[in-house]
Amino acid sequence: MKIAGYVGGIGVLGPGLNNWPDAAAVLSGRRAYEPAATVLPAPALLPPTERRRTGRVVKTALAVALEATSRAGIEPAQLASVFASSGGDGHNCHEICRALTLEAREISPTRFANSVHNAAAGYWSIATDSKRSSTVLCAFDASFCAGLLDALIQVAVDEESLLLIAYDTEYPDPMRAKRPIPDAFGAAFVLTPHREAGSLARIEASLGFGPCDPLPDAQLESLRASIPAARCLPLLRQLAVHKEGRTVLEYLDGSNTIVEVEPCN
Repeated sequence: MKIAGYVGGIGVLGPGLNNWPDAAAVLSGRRAYEPAATVLPAPALLPPTERRRTGRVVKTALAVALEATSRAGIEPAQLASVFASSGGDGHNCHEICRALTLEAREISPTRFANSVHNAAAGYWSIATDSKRSSTVLCAFDASFCAGLLDALIQVAVDEESLLLIAYDTEYPDPMRAKRPIPDAFGAAFVLTPHREAGSLARIEASLGFGPCDPLPDAQLESLRASIPAARCLPLLRQLAVHKEGRTVLEYLDGSNTIVEVEPCN
């Protein structure tokens, strides 16, 4: 079974990748990759009170979501959404665990509210005043492909445009020893059921077998392998080279996700 949709806008933020045009230049080989720590912008769409409460997970998700919708030329509040993250806010989890080791064992209400896995989706609805449905899922290292498949199914069934956001951030010690994600990475895609004036490509996804596609640059391949959300990089590379082709993305043990890409212009 294959499910298809059109990519109408992309947002990217990660180590050495500041936005989609920057990432496209690197992934297509037009510019050399220069690793650098991810710089997260303040979520300007949020009211000041909520802005102060946001952590790195929310900042990452909102930054790429806003870029994707802006590039697609669509009002964010119009879109249903799928948020996919392998684990949520590791820094917030660390602070809650640390507080529980103290004698008072007092947990900040803000930290408790931000501990839920759907925090980023909640802040996005506040920022955009969106009343549309939002799906929030976690499939550990397979979260990007799980989100992509879920999003494409919704687009095909509902015949409505949708926003897919995949994001992960690093964990502080001592959790980093067990979950060594090195930095923040996020990617967002506006997906539409039909080709539109600004459509970048048609994508068609299915489950299959065989090895996933590595990236030719060793440093980019290391990034892909070390951050679950960055497993979308081979797909982003195929979109960046602007050529018809297919890529195999790492998914679950025993099956991967095959994505066929056909540029629109």
